Amino acid sequence: LPVELNADPGRTVLLAGVGRSGTTWISNIINSGNNFRYIFEPFHPFKVPEAQAFQYHQYLRPGADDPVIFDAAKTILTGRFRNPWADRVNKKRIASRRLVKTIRANLMLGWIHRHFPEIPIVFLIRHPCAVVNSWIKLGWGRADNGEENDLTHCLIQESLVQDHLLPHMNAINGAGSEFEELIFLWSILNYIPLRQLSQSDVHFIFYENVCLEPENEARRLLAFLDLPFRKSVARALERPSHMARPDSAIRTGASLTESWKASIRRAQEERALEILSLFGLDALYAGDTLPVTGAGKVPALLV
Repeated sequence: LPVELNADPGRTVLLAGVGRSGTTWISNIINSGNNFRYIFEPFHPFKVPEAQAFQYHQYLRPGADDPVIFDAAKTILTGRFRNPWADRVNKKRIASRRLVKTIRANLMLGWIHRHFPEIPIVFLIRHPCAVVNSWIKLGWGRADNGEENDLTHCLIQESLVQDHLLPHMNAINGAGSEFEELIFLWSILNYIPLRQLSQSDVHFIFYENVCLEPENEARRLLAFLDLPFRKSVARALERPSHMARPDSAIRTGASLTESWKASIRRAQEERALEILSLFGLDALYAGDTLPVTGAGKVPALLV
């Protein structure tokens, strides 16, 4: 377990995205030189005692003032805890910087930015059909151990519904398949950060762009974090993450950006685009495997 030498929040990098979007791969790029304590998924309330103040996929209004939530977030973001789950892949024994990788904090990124503005945030986006295809294969998002499924974890939060989802509730409740429910989940988990964060607040990065222009995207990312591009970064770009499954495209040699098309029917792809359009997210992906926008550009969805 690591020893922390500096609890300054400004010594933390926060990398967020949804599960199966490539966050582990991007974390390997950021931490290719092993300069950070790598904190893995610390906002998991069932794995990390310090995160029990949070719901699963916790939503927070940016201006919310809750000392219990603040203290819990500060403990996690400044590394003032040690946990076998969160530290299981860390290789930095004595650390003065932290890389927090999370797929369960998207709905409170606006709150984190408001309360910890010194923490640079990197937000990764991947095509919804690619992500949902992987979720379905793994059984992610379904009810587990008597708990609600991931979509229900979002919808039971009244403030989230009132602030962002009320106009879409009929459509969400009318989802006719697991695929549609998970596309709605992907939309919610990406829609809220895009409404609460601007280009000046966060470094947006698309998985597909990293696949097609790995060095350019890595250099942009590292420049944002004021980190050098070293040989170790080039090696990390080519190496599958420890989370990559045996049938993942990066291991089998299939297309990194289009392999999901073998499992997703055209009608499903069209339905996914219809759902995205409800949230304005067709400005990200519109009937193609690649993002519509340029490098790091995202639509203006700010409230």
